[in-house]
Amino acid sequence: MPFIPHTEDDLAAMLAAIGVETIEDLFDEIPSELKVDSLASIPPALSEMEIGHLMQKRSRADGQPVCFIGAGAYDHHIPAAVWQIATRGEFYSAYTPYQAEASQGTLQVLYEFQSMMTALTGLDVSNASLYDGASALAEAVLMAVRCNRKHKSRRVLVPRALHPAYRGTLRTIVGQQGIEVVEVPFDPTGGHTTLEQLDAFANQGLAALVINQPNFFGVLEEADTLTDWAHERNSLVIGVVNPVALALLSPPGEWGESGADIACGDAQPLGMPLASGGPYAGFLCCKQALMRQLPGRIAGRTFDLDGKPGFTLTLQAREQHIRRSKATSNICTNQGLLVTAATVHMALLGAEGLERVAGACHANTTRLTDSLCEVPGVEPLFDRPVFHEKSLRLPAPAADLLRLLAAHNILGGFDLGLAYPELDPAVLVCATEMRTEEDIAAYAQKLARVVATRTQARCPVEPKM
Repeated sequence: MPFIPHTEDDLAAMLAAIGVETIEDLFDEIPSELKVDSLASIPPALSEMEIGHLMQKRSRADGQPVCFIGAGAYDHHIPAAVWQIATRGEFYSAYTPYQAEASQGTLQVLYEFQSMMTALTGLDVSNASLYDGASALAEAVLMAVRCNRKHKSRRVLVPRALHPAYRGTLRTIVGQQGIEVVEVPFDPTGGHTTLEQLDAFANQGLAALVINQPNFFGVLEEADTLTDWAHERNSLVIGVVNPVALALLSPPGEWGESGADIACGDAQPLGMPLASGGPYAGFLCCKQALMRQLPGRIAGRTFDLDGKPGFTLTLQAREQHIRRSKATSNICTNQGLLVTAATVHMALLGAEGLERVAGACHANTTRLTDSLCEVPGVEPLFDRPVFHEKSLRLPAPAADLLRLLAAHNILGGFDLGLAYPELDPAVLVCATEMRTEEDIAAYAQKLARVVATRTQARCPVEPKM
């Protein structure tokens, strides 16, 4: 809770300087019928100690739910040092590094972030982040359409097994720019995209194919095969990837014979708390041949006249720096504070630490789904390998079971029926390295209990005559 030093005399002095009598006068443009007369449940005044007790009491009333939801935002452990460093004044208040001589620390952080992301993705160049993974995908599609010189097509294939929020954001951003987004259905048995499904679009002329690894269902795609299929048809490949998964899986730059052309995703798993949905940061990487169409800023390392190393902004294809009509993007941004946290997080974990996190996530999800599938009526929805998320078919409506689990402080997963009605009732569950054996056992026990309760409610015992 912040310390607010203003006394009544301070407030009176500020109001006098502004030329109003009361704080309420500052809001006189709000119609009176929209204002609340009073807050009956809020005490008129409390001391710092009393308000601290009140807020703690209110927060405890919410309970401490255990999270088994993934679906694009993941409950990972964040070392205490990450935000202790990121919120230091030098980083926390740093502005856009337009003046390199005054921004060496900020520029070096951006440079280190870019270097780490290219190492993770196996590609040549990275920018200094975007808003989130969904808008990063939209920027990647716009970039692919600009870069593909072998096709005048503005058609992009997107798997239906891609995150529904990503697909919605993509259509919102590129739909008004003459780009056709065509969804490819997923295999009902494996939950993945097959060559047979892609072949229906083989002769239509495609600017790009999007491959997400793993996909929204947690299923691993045949990335090598799909990449080669696209390149054989002169289409670019955009990989949508989870940065933690890349510690174990082949990076996009190594998919197929020549690798994906562009990779993007959300950096939230790298030191960013769930925080009720954000803020997060997106990343975008590409091959060097496409570098000049990469939106955002790129920080570079160089040497001054004395031979000392230094950092500066190199390519800056944003509308602030060049003519709007020539800009590669008018909405991308540098999420500097989040990038700082991600950079510190990756530096602390290192390659070995990130691989251990990924391995622990996969092991926990396997343990979780094995336990849940012992509950009658619960079974895997798809039969392919997964990474740290899995889709399960349920014996009762997912919304009902998730609501009952939430009453026991268990956030049981994402209701797949919300985005994929044909899969209902089904749930997408996730277990990161944060989930303990006790957490997993408690989830399985409570799910068995709520399923049994639902079954009994549907099948009441006939009274004896």
